[in-house]
Amino acid sequence: MKKRLLVALVALIVAALLITACGQNPAAQVTPQKGPAWAPSLAPLPQEIVVKVGMKQVISDAGILIGMAKGYYQDLGIKIEPVQFNSGQEMINQLAAGQLDVGATVTASGLFNAMSRDIPVKIVADKGINVPGKGYYRLVIRKDLVDTIKDYKDLRGRKIAIVGTASLDEIALVRVLQKGGLTTKDIDLQVIRAFPDMLVSLGNKSIDAAMVIEPFVTQGMVKGILDPWKDPSDYDPDAQTALLVFGTSMTKRPEVANRFMTAYVKALRDYNDAFCKNKNKAEIVDILCKYSVVKDPALYDKMFPTGLNPDGYVRMKGIAMDLEWYKANNLLKSDIKLEDAVDNSFVDFAVNVLGKYK
Repeated sequence: MKKRLLVALVALIVAALLITACGQNPAAQVTPQKGPAWAPSLAPLPQEIVVKVGMKQVISDAGILIGMAKGYYQDLGIKIEPVQFNSGQEMINQLAAGQLDVGATVTASGLFNAMSRDIPVKIVADKGINVPGKGYYRLVIRKDLVDTIKDYKDLRGRKIAIVGTASLDEIALVRVLQKGGLTTKDIDLQVIRAFPDMLVSLGNKSIDAAMVIEPFVTQGMVKGILDPWKDPSDYDPDAQTALLVFGTSMTKRPEVANRFMTAYVKALRDYNDAFCKNKNKAEIVDILCKYSVVKDPALYDKMFPTGLNPDGYVRMKGIAMDLEWYKANNLLKSDIKLEDAVDNSFVDFAVNVLGKYK
């Protein structure tokens, strides 16, 4: 009897020790979560995080739109919440305040001035560059003036429209004019806040030329009211036309920001595969027709393609040139440096995970 009691007691002690050991080391029983097939080394966030992205759903937003459609952000534990804005300055204000996580925008004095207040808002990736010979953002002229405005100097005295001053649009026009030894004082500068309204003004001949983006370049050509004129590679070869910007809520959370960027760069590569290599192009066009403002699939074969760096990096020279222009025109409240404006660490992380684009 005593022997049976002893055996039972030993069994109870062993069982208790096993339970205690398991309780002290629960991690040993958990299998680490693996990343998605396209990024197996990068595990998703432990809990889904909502990331608010300010954008206008244009073609240059392809890195966001394609990534949403193909589930890349979701694969890494991120849910994208698109937010529409009426103005770039409104977007910049919310980025600085931490009310918006990511902004798809262009350079502007307001963006750099937000940075100069020691707020951790950073330019982090490419969102649109001109492809040599196929510039998607360019100066166009009225079709009936093709034989009159042949060279840059012929722009003198002409009515030329941009969507806004103290921003990329004015800078781009200034560089066009410089090729003819001109400044904005040598032309009749018009501010027309919407690209569709520019087409109307070109059509009724109330302006002579305008800085226009796709798909409005192609739409104007199809209607016979504009000529694409000279290619931007001739007058603004280093331009960084559009940018991806991280607000304070992202720069302070690198574990979220790095995963967002990895999904973004993966989507940029799908875009380049489609439009540069003709790989899965029908699928990507279908996604862009569904999620972007350009709904006509036929336009994608006619438009000048938006350039998007498949490795995500911005053109540092272009941003440096923009900064110098803002400084020269006394539009900056302090002397912000290029290295303070751009943070390549997030793209570095993404390329390290995905490898260089081939």
